[in-house]
Formats: sequence, structure tokens, C-alpha cells
Amino acid sequence: MTDFGKDVRLWFAPQRVREEGETPDYRFSLANERTFLAWIRTALALVGGGFAVDQFLPDLRWGVRVGMALALLAVGAACALRAVNHWVRCERAMRRGEDLPLSRFPVVLSLGVGLVAVAMMVIVLMGWTNGR
Repeated sequence: MTDFGKDVRLWFAPQRVREEGETPDYRFSLANERTFLAWIRTALALVGGGFAVDQFLPDLRWGVRVGMALALLAVGAACALRAVNHWVRCERAMRRGEDLPLSRFPVVLSLGVGLVAVAMMVIVLMGWTNGR
């Protein structure tokens, strides 16, 4: 089975992580958990932002509003899924004494949020609403 398949199985049975390698210093495991929680908070903020764009900007053109809301919701969902995957991968690497895994996801997240922010700036500057 691929590492990804094994990682996904560990999402639902995290106690199986203990079967690999040796128990790392608890401080590292707790730091890994805090990082997971930070990713989850970020995901929740993105989901909240997506709903806020959809609900609180009714004067915005429908396509623009829905596009930005969906972009934020999609990035939020991806962030939540990435959080658990990253937690499992890091926990396994620590137990095995391996280097921590690298990820391009922070770049993807930054680009997604940055693009929505730039779109919002353009909308504010251009005044793209239904009434104008």
C-alpha cells in the first residue's frame, strides 16, 4: 500500500501510529498537535470567510460573489484535510527518526488566499456591484 493510503487509514485509527518506530519526546508530539490545531483554525476561518462573502456582500455581482465564496470554502476544506494528513505524516516521521515531510501546501494556501484578497481589492476599487 502506498504511503498516502497508509496515511489515510491512520486518520481513522491514529492509535496505529504507535506501531511504527519509537515514541518521540512528548514535546514534539504535542507541538505537532498544536500545529494541527492551527491548521484547523485556519480552515475554519477560511470557511467562515467564504460564508461571510456569500452572505454579507449581497450587492456584489452574483458570479463574483459566488466565485470568491467557493474559492475560500474550497481552500478551507483543503486546509482541513491537509491538517490531518500533515499531522499523521509528521508523527510517523518523528517516530521513525526521519526528516519531517516537506509540503507545497502552504504555498497553495497563500496563493489561494492572496488571489481572493486581490480580487476583493479590485472589487472595492472598481465598485463592482449589482447597482453600479
